[in-house]
Amino acid sequence: MPQHVYVGVPQWTATESAGMLGGLFRQEVGATEWQHLTKGLPDKVEVRTVAIHPRDPRIVYAGTQFGPYRSSDGGDRWERLTFPDQGGVVWTIVFHPHNPQLLYLGTAPAAIYRSDNSGKSWRQLPIVATAGAVRMAFPMRVIRLAIDPSQPHNIYAALEVGGVIRSQDGGDTWSDCTPALLKLADRPHLRSQLGSDTEVEGMMDAHAVTVSVAQPGMVFLANRMGLFCSTDQGESWRELEIWRFSPFAYGRDIQAAPDDPRTLYAALSPAAMSQAGSIYRSQDLGETWQRFDHHVTPRRTMMSVAVSRQNARCVFGVNSIGQVFGTRDGGETWREFPLPAGLRNVYTVACA
Repeated sequence: MPQHVYVGVPQWTATESAGMLGGLFRQEVGATEWQHLTKGLPDKVEVRTVAIHPRDPRIVYAGTQFGPYRSSDGGDRWERLTFPDQGGVVWTIVFHPHNPQLLYLGTAPAAIYRSDNSGKSWRQLPIVATAGAVRMAFPMRVIRLAIDPSQPHNIYAALEVGGVIRSQDGGDTWSDCTPALLKLADRPHLRSQLGSDTEVEGMMDAHAVTVSVAQPGMVFLANRMGLFCSTDQGESWRELEIWRFSPFAYGRDIQAAPDDPRTLYAALSPAAMSQAGSIYRSQDLGETWQRFDHHVTPRRTMMSVAVSRQNARCVFGVNSIGQVFGTRDGGETWREFPLPAGLRNVYTVACA
């Protein structure tokens, strides 16, 4: 079966006059051409996340402003899943690591849903307000969910401008992990105020969270101010001081390698709207980092990184204008696979 890379696009400015405002693209790994997937998807769809089934790569989920969609044939055809009318824009979908029929989904405005039947029905979960939540021009969103593979009842949610929350009972109840992040915001270099009335804004501007099984209770966070680690399930946080290894400290994504729990990948850039970006890799649980995407030139903020479950030497990244970069040999060589010109606000890449 072919191996595919997927990129979700919220806006396609070059063809707005023709009614094209986003969509979903697919490329077979090893090929160069992109396919624009449309069958079963609505017009002007905005795709902000793509989730590939961990056991059957033909099953793919896409998160949109109209709720979640599912494909059973690798993206050729899509069906809309039943979702609450006021469910919001879908930003993240994750599978339970041992039972892929159990899914969790996060939206904007901030809400978390659970499905026990592969997405046929969804139930909203009762999340908590966080101590450091910031009021911005956009609604707070659950931008990333992560489940601990070794303790799957432990779930973490990264809230953009809301910090981090945690469930220790499969999502039935949630607790606030922001108090320790707020303490870090006392440090001058971790203060940032762009669109609110508080300098804790940067530490609350969470973008991604991931869990490593290398050490029980170990969680990693990427936010506006850099990369951070907790070794006690979010009770305390430590700055990884990414600025010691990279000129870029704006953290947009962080992922644990599926084949080696000590290896992490991060998408880093100078700022949310910048002219550069890169993918970094750590092979010692975040203690040291090295640039991973060699001999390529990202021209905008790097937004997402994806590691294939089928072949962990296959890694892809995408920036906000749709430059896609990929390696099939563990970083030895890289190629650029640009999407059509005119894209903007691209958030996600996924690799089967």
